[in-house]
Order: sequence, then structure tokens, then C-alpha cells
Amino acid sequence: MATMAEFVEYVCEQIAGVHSIRFKKMFGEYMVYVNEKPVLLVCDNTVFVKNLPCLDEIMKNAEKGFPYDGAKEHYILDIDNAEFSKQVVAIFEPITPLPKPKKKKK
Repeated sequence: MATMAEFVEYVCEQIAGVHSIRFKKMFGEYMVYVNEKPVLLVCDNTVFVKNLPCLDEIMKNAEKGFPYDGAKEHYILDIDNAEFSKQVVAIFEPITPLPKPKKKKK
């Protein structure tokens, strides 16, 4: 089941107010960018965050899952809790690198 556009808009509303936020559709699912950095992966109407040590403490009670076949395990973010979601983004966004620019095809 692909993510509904309304759901990804809701995700962006829940974390709004702190940073510049946009989303991009990718293969029927979505990547949410914060300050142009890929921070949240939204698949099957579920919000995933990379499983990194900087989030271990705050996400210790979070469920884990796989956003798609072949993916590494991610934390599942309780997006309905806007304040918590903003805290997670505030921790994760500063250490997330900007995507490398794509090389132009000749």
C-alpha cells in the first residue's frame, strides 16, 4: 500500500514551525526533507527515522521496522505526538548531511 498524499502533508504539519520542510514523492512513497536534508522516510503511511546512536535514548521505547524490502531497520516515529516528533527532528537534522549534487549527464 502506497502512502497517501494527505498523510505526508499531515507529517509535515506535525513537524512544522521549526525548520524549512518539503517532501518528494519517490516510487509511491515519500522522503521528507528538513533544511534540504533527507530526515524522514514515509512508507505505507508510517514514518521511519534512521536507527542511529544519537537517537537511541529518545527512541528507546519506539517500535522498529523496515520501510521497504532490503532496507535496514529504522525507528518508527509516533508522528501523532507533534512535540516528540519535533524533538527527534531537532536531534537528527543537524547530523544529517546535505545530499550530494547530482552530476549532469552529457
